[in-house]
Amino acid sequence: MFGTAAVVALFSALSVRDTSIMQYALNLEHIELAFYNQGLEKYDAQAFADAGYEAWVRGRFVQIRDHEVAHVTFLTEQLGCDAPVVCNYTYPYTDLQSWVSLSQTLEHVGAAAYMGASRFVDDKDVLAASVSISHIEARQAGWVNSAVMKQEPWDGDFETPLYFSGAWSLAVGFIESCPESNPALPVDSFPALNVSNSAPPMGSNITVSYAGQGNITTPTYMAWYHDMNTTFTSIDEHGVTTVPDYLRGTVFAGVVRNETETTNDSTMLSGLTIFKFPFSSYAIVGA
Repeated sequence: MFGTAAVVALFSALSVRDTSIMQYALNLEHIELAFYNQGLEKYDAQAFADAGYEAWVRGRFVQIRDHEVAHVTFLTEQLGCDAPVVCNYTYPYTDLQSWVSLSQTLEHVGAAAYMGASRFVDDKDVLAASVSISHIEARQAGWVNSAVMKQEPWDGDFETPLYFSGAWSLAVGFIESCPESNPALPVDSFPALNVSNSAPPMGSNITVSYAGQGNITTPTYMAWYHDMNTTFTSIDEHGVTTVPDYLRGTVFAGVVRNETETTNDSTMLSGLTIFKFPFSSYAIVGA
């Protein structure tokens, strides 16, 4: 079963490093493309109309699906015989509305993953391609959230990057199985994070838990990733932590072993989870 065992890919040469990054990206693109193919096959134009969506909404999702086809094709051609193949996937949506919501999550994670991976890319052509795809993923996430779900189109002044294992922890749950011939990825596997409230008010307390938590003897912290910032909150012996104030939009969070490292996955103790803090439009008087 791919993605269930801890895998560390050590990069010793430029071609290996950039190849591994593209393999990682292609795995994410396969997840997205399979999701759109499945949903668009299940929900036709009448299903969208019955759910209260304008006719153009489904048309835009078809365009997004076609973007993912282009991304898969591009990365597959770049990798050639090193390209990972399609896996078996499952997605936790139950109706069209939850499918739409999940599409926003997938696009947001995709954009964050490309951003986080880009800092490790050596080849400038690969870097340019990853940034280009990241922009499209972010635009798609913004469109779904604002035009379709009628919420905010962005989270703040900056997008939030996610590094390899953090982003992968949010994607691997969609994978049922992969061929053993698929290449190993530059990720570690971490236990899923459980939270007592997935939509908590800011300033409130929540309880977090994950497999193996009882074996950790050092202080642990909840890392809240938002914009280009990381906010840390301490976790007590009962797994209780306090949700920070001033969070906006989509925020990624996970348990870490210290409150100093913010630029890689080295201190992760759990996989990530996603919190959403919607906000309305506003204007600053006198600005």
